[in-house]
Amino acid sequence: MTLAKLREGSVAGQGEMMAAPKVAKDPGLGITAVMAPVTDAEVAPTKPLTGYERYRVSVQEYVTFHAQGFLIVRGLVSQEDVQELARHSEDLMYGRLDVPGLESPPPGASPWEIEQRYLRVHMLHRVLEIHERYLLHPRVLDVLEALIGPDVMAMQSMFFLKFPGGEGQGYHQDSYYIPTVPDTLCGAWIAVDRADEENGCMWFVPGTQNEPIYPTAGRELANHGDALGDLPTVENVSVTDDSLNTLSRVAAKYAGREVPAIMEPGDVAFFGGHVLHHSYRNMSQGRFRRSFVGHYANARSFTMWGYGDPDANGSNYKHILARGSTHLPYATPRFGTACAANTPALRGPRASGSGAPMMANMADGEMMTTAPMDMARNDPDSHNE
Repeated sequence: MTLAKLREGSVAGQGEMMAAPKVAKDPGLGITAVMAPVTDAEVAPTKPLTGYERYRVSVQEYVTFHAQGFLIVRGLVSQEDVQELARHSEDLMYGRLDVPGLESPPPGASPWEIEQRYLRVHMLHRVLEIHERYLLHPRVLDVLEALIGPDVMAMQSMFFLKFPGGEGQGYHQDSYYIPTVPDTLCGAWIAVDRADEENGCMWFVPGTQNEPIYPTAGRELANHGDALGDLPTVENVSVTDDSLNTLSRVAAKYAGREVPAIMEPGDVAFFGGHVLHHSYRNMSQGRFRRSFVGHYANARSFTMWGYGDPDANGSNYKHILARGSTHLPYATPRFGTACAANTPALRGPRASGSGAPMMANMADGEMMTTAPMDMARNDPDSHNE
């Protein structure tokens, strides 16, 4: 998530003309956020889903995700993929790529100055094929299909380039920023470098996934409407100073439970939209903490979220149908990465490889039938033997 206000800009949908990306900067945090629109340009051929063995979530992993609000799947992404992301991060930082909205380093800039140009960049899956491909990474979608699916909508991509000395982010809840109805938001955080306490790993507060989304003043009706009569507002969400960020008071209810997400390259952390999390400054002397992050929701959840003024009929049409099917509009990937939006085999609960058919509970599939009841079945004495 970002503290910068992201405004204007065309963001998705089919049949839209290419609009110039908007760049929002928060000089206080050194954040540059790029809002990249999609286009109606010709789409590249669909890429085959080859080379990836399907990941099947275990029962214990499923339970862990719901019990603590997050789940780290070790080694989900291959080292080959991690190395590709690492090389790509250097291309971004050193201006080797022509990316709309990203300026090349000034002549004579030192390596230290170059490396601090970006803390994180947003929504590049709309202008770069590699970002689209990792947002729709098959192994990541395999896990999401089990946790929030089978229908999955890909909404947001971010690339964190947290340099030595780079700022952290204070307590926040992702569904505050990206509301969906029903509320099914889930983040997927791919570690490109080892993430630990020294270089500013994420910290999660297990148990807070059961908390509501706390609104700031003026957003009281954003997530829960008036259904919760005693829901207080909070201030300075995402600010690192806990004395100012009053979500810290919610975290304090779970004192002693907060845990660091220690991760190796290729590990992926999945976390729900309600769980409180934050990170500290990168205190290392020469280690980056790079990561590629996607945000997803069940594709049957309605959303008004999207950069720019929300459409009166929602913004689902701006987001990619990654797995399964939906009754709502959706976008197709600009660069043709294989997903449900453009690959029939990945669509629908009855499609091959997309889950078992939905079965009716009643034999006739429609009406409850009646039959004489054997009253002896309800006699406790008949079950004593």
